[in-house]
Amino acid sequence: MKVLILNGHQPYEFAKGELNAAFATKARDFFEARGDEVRVTKVSDGYDVDEEVENHRWADLVFMQFPVNWMGVPWSFKRYMDEVYTAGMDGRLCVGDGRSPEAPKANYGMGGTLAGTKYMISATLNAPAESLDDPSEPFFEGMSLDDLLRPVHLNAKFFAMEPLPTFGAFDVMKNAEVEKDFARFDAHLEDTFAAAQAA
Repeated sequence: MKVLILNGHQPYEFAKGELNAAFATKARDFFEARGDEVRVTKVSDGYDVDEEVENHRWADLVFMQFPVNWMGVPWSFKRYMDEVYTAGMDGRLCVGDGRSPEAPKANYGMGGTLAGTKYMISATLNAPAESLDDPSEPFFEGMSLDDLLRPVHLNAKFFAMEPLPTFGAFDVMKNAEVEKDFARFDAHLEDTFAAAQAA
């Protein structure tokens, strides 16, 4: 398998990115140990737009590692998406937005050219896990992590990528349980890709 790992962390004084870097490294080590070919882009270090478009075309799996900042991806990862995905609308990642002159109101978002490419989100959050999936919690009102990250999922769907189960590490600023999170992450990768291989 060919794996593109995107480390979307934006360093701040209070959050330098060690945890997301550690998850990205663990993912790289996991895939390389399987014999997969891996490329890693640390978004905040800069990137070549056309090279990143080609990395998406090359990959069988796009693995997105990032912290949830203000209910979405960090600004530098959003910039990456804006620049790389917009450049890829020339036919490399999608054929326009999926609509045609014959049906200008139908099939929006269905022009992607990456059918068969999988993607996985691995996110870190300050929010505790208990704040999600619970209608009695007043902020998220029962939303799941995937509900919260719906725009990221829709971006991937726009290019016809197919989702694998999302991983979340919660409460990482105030009540971090890093070793437990690492163990859950390892199990998440093992279970996901054992199931994918069996299929």
